[in-house]
Amino acid sequence: MKLAARTVIITGAAGGIGRALVDILAADGDTVVAVDLPGSGVVELARDLGSPHVGLECDVSREKDMLSLFGQVEARFAQIDVLINNAAVGPTMDRIIDTAVDTFRRGVTVNLIGPFVMAREAARRMRPGGAIVNVASMAGVVGNPRRNAYAASKAGVISLTKSLACEWAMRGIRVTAVAPGSVRTPMVTELARAGKMDLAAIRRRVPMGRLARPDEIARVVRFLSSTQARYITGSVLAVDGGWMTFNQPGDAHPPVDGALQAELSCPAECTDARIVLITGGAKSIGAAVARRFAANGDTVVIADKDGTAAAELATSLPGKHLAKSLDVAVESDVVSMFEELRARFGYIDVLVNSADTADRIVPAIEQLSKQLEHVLDVNLTGAFTCAREAIKAMRPGGVILNLGSIDSFLPFAPRHAYGASRAGMDMLTRCMAAELGPVGIRTATVAPGHIRTPALAQLAKAGRIDLAAIGRRIPMGRMGRPEDVADASFFLASSDASYINGSILYVDGGWTSFGDAGNASELYDECFAEAAG
Repeated sequence: MKLAARTVIITGAAGGIGRALVDILAADGDTVVAVDLPGSGVVELARDLGSPHVGLECDVSREKDMLSLFGQVEARFAQIDVLINNAAVGPTMDRIIDTAVDTFRRGVTVNLIGPFVMAREAARRMRPGGAIVNVASMAGVVGNPRRNAYAASKAGVISLTKSLACEWAMRGIRVTAVAPGSVRTPMVTELARAGKMDLAAIRRRVPMGRLARPDEIARVVRFLSSTQARYITGSVLAVDGGWMTFNQPGDAHPPVDGALQAELSCPAECTDARIVLITGGAKSIGAAVARRFAANGDTVVIADKDGTAAAELATSLPGKHLAKSLDVAVESDVVSMFEELRARFGYIDVLVNSADTADRIVPAIEQLSKQLEHVLDVNLTGAFTCAREAIKAMRPGGVILNLGSIDSFLPFAPRHAYGASRAGMDMLTRCMAAELGPVGIRTATVAPGHIRTPALAQLAKAGRIDLAAIGRRIPMGRMGRPEDVADASFFLASSDASYINGSILYVDGGWTSFGDAGNASELYDECFAEAAG
């Protein structure tokens, strides 16, 4: 992913995830401002990278140090484009009754107050288009013993990410976060060496059977800071190998003898064209997804109930692609199509479940059960059937992406069946991640917010929705485009997302992060009139 040169501040840059971020972003052509504690070697690190990179010493538990840091940055660079809040102190792994208040307070100071001050000072100096990415933790989402200050502070970082995203969206600054699971960093290695962490037990608990590499977290951060994530703000993306999808006693993965090779080094990049099947791929978001994969040189199979539109799109794309007429609600048709694809290609690399339908916007007391059944048959059962058949044709490295919706997180009355189907799909993604992780197949959900599609325009014309009111409810002040969802889908299916499994990525302009009363934005613009027209 080649990006335009930017000035990027990375805290905690001398080791682990921070060092991986420095290496990856510097290789992209960004100017890196590497920040870490005095004596960490960060100055020497930047010196080895050469000009224009710079290493600066700073203790993020001290506000005066951070203010001095930004003064130095301002003196050297014309602007700040990206801030990556990565610095943190790890868990002490002490019991609550053995934890001193000063120790607890230090964890909160470094892991939560420090990132807030860094974000505040960066935002003061950022122009529209700026991005802040916070490195949170799975520990901030699910409870764990003996991680008290660490877990509480990381939960605070997640909340901070959402509130800052809502406040700064009108300034054109995006704020997102990653929530890594267990990563093979020097901090984790030291905890294991001290007998405070059992890496073998962790591997058994992760459906993918291994810890993450630092570069796997860094590549997700890179995506979130890029223009490819332009409609993503307030989102917190779990990068945990499927840890949070597993919810039963026992092991998520069979025991392994030591670390898997993929935990120790980055596998060689596969440059072969992939076979990508996209259901509902003829129009709107599905078509944008098809165009994105085709532009990468992949072979795209466009399956849609409108076979004519699918054929027209397949013909228009560069390269050789296939169109199939398919009603995902008809099991026999789905099975037949996958048998044909296996005979033709031998395997499928990526399935994108994009086919969907919506229920009528009428009160529940007027809805018929048959209407609900139809929506569930297409959106949920159809997606399940396609996934089931795709798995039979997938090799290790295969990916199943489900296109969901913000309606699964914040249901919209009276679209009861649609919201229920999307919630079911989110859980289906997680169940598949837990089951398929051990065989090397990943899953994820892309959850779009309000996207400028013909269907949305028709609802507006019919007076069924108020586009201006929707715009005021979106922190970014605008609706997204199908290409925004396509870029997110392409990323999740790529090797850069190799440790993402069972996660949900909201592409919603901050919709699901806004919890206040009133309007989130006053920046709604001509895009609403355009969508209505």
